[in-house]
Amino acid sequence: MRIIFTGGSGKAGRHCIPYLVSQGHQVLNLDLVPFPDPSLGVYTLKVDLTQSGQVFNALSTHFNLGEYSLPPPVPPPDAIIHFAAYARDLLVPDNECFAANTTSTYNVIEAACKLGIKKIVIASSETVYGVCFTQGESNYNSFPLDEDPALYDVNPEDPYALSKLCGERTARSFARRFKRDIYVFRIGNVVEPHEYEQDFPGYLKDPPSRKRNAWSYIDARDLGKMCHCAVTNEKELGFQVFNATNDTITLRKEEVGTTEEFLKKECPETKITRKLGDNEAPMSNRKIKELLGFEEEHDWKKYVKG
Repeated sequence: MRIIFTGGSGKAGRHCIPYLVSQGHQVLNLDLVPFPDPSLGVYTLKVDLTQSGQVFNALSTHFNLGEYSLPPPVPPPDAIIHFAAYARDLLVPDNECFAANTTSTYNVIEAACKLGIKKIVIASSETVYGVCFTQGESNYNSFPLDEDPALYDVNPEDPYALSKLCGERTARSFARRFKRDIYVFRIGNVVEPHEYEQDFPGYLKDPPSRKRNAWSYIDARDLGKMCHCAVTNEKELGFQVFNATNDTITLRKEEVGTTEEFLKKECPETKITRKLGDNEAPMSNRKIKELLGFEEEHDWKKYVKG
């Protein structure tokens, strides 16, 4: 497939794009800086995604200079994966974070729909569940963190999470209007390969420190696999929201008990709405496994000693 990936030079994209290429996809990266691994042969087009005209042009252009040798017209992309954004609060002033993230997401979805791109994936965030960037102490509504709004009403208070929630509503609106498959990934705490040894021993020693991430994570390479599952899915699912996390809680059962036992002790005021697996991540990935066939490859316990 021909896939356009926005923000591919960032923390997640630099691992997602190699996975997509390994599965035989052609990828064009839209970013402000080049892709960090030139050996992969992925071309980066410098684009300001807050400018609608640039987005329409970028979604209908060549994937590399070699494509000038192809007979016209230039082949259209089959899918777009939109990850580009200010990735958290306090990178820029709040109003700029909100404005840039919401505008770029609107522009990408609008252009993709009007250009006839059939598969659209956008990045939302764990932060919409309302605890990650809350001021002071806060509790989740319930466990597990569920994508179904009837089970979990998301109402974050920070501008980054709010921008992501607006992106979800934008996706839902365009999916209805254009009858498109638009999948929203509520991405958990992204972990690169080197961060297991670097960070996880500290997480294990201090379990409360992971509350803002719901004791969940997503391996950056497995996130690439999720992207592959999404764009190659042949079922017409319309608008869908998926938690993008790995299978298990970031704690050891032998140290803190099962997931349910730990949550009842750590968050006694938060209700548990269904039976959780012994090691199931509180931000559950059950839906993406059931609907898109995702199977994780990078369980954190493979990489953390002890």
